Amino acid sequence: MERSAPGGQRAETVPLIFKAVRDGRPYPEHGLSARDWAMIPPRQVRMDTLTTTKRQLALDTLLADDSTFYGDLFPHAVQWHGELYLEDGLHRALRAALQQRNVIHVRVLDLDALSPVQATGPSTEAIPAQPPVPGSRRG
Repeated sequence: MERSAPGGQRAETVPLIFKAVRDGRPYPEHGLSARDWAMIPPRQVRMDTLTTTKRQLALDTLLADDSTFYGDLFPHAVQWHGELYLEDGLHRALRAALQQRNVIHVRVLDLDALSPVQATGPSTEAIPAQPPVPGSRRG
């Protein structure tokens, strides 16, 4: 991201914490419960590859020592159309960024792997019918 310096001059490029910030989820509802999320092993993810699904955060939650006391220790992300969306754990990710970390452990639900593969070729209706084999009998 480039910032404008006073007088219209260009300043150096400043790295962002996240790839992008959204308001809402672009992917379909997955219906995973907290127990379902717990079955997904966490993996390391660079924070600059994540797109948030929340535009606002609560400063008291960000600064709380026990904010994950009743929740999952790992943030939750959803992979959809090749993008990673941070669904839960924005405050945990920001705390990691404040500690100068650019990689965090995240549970990732890969909806790309779960959605059906789209057929790219012609349907079977477009294939011409073959004549019957001579001498064969159906019965």
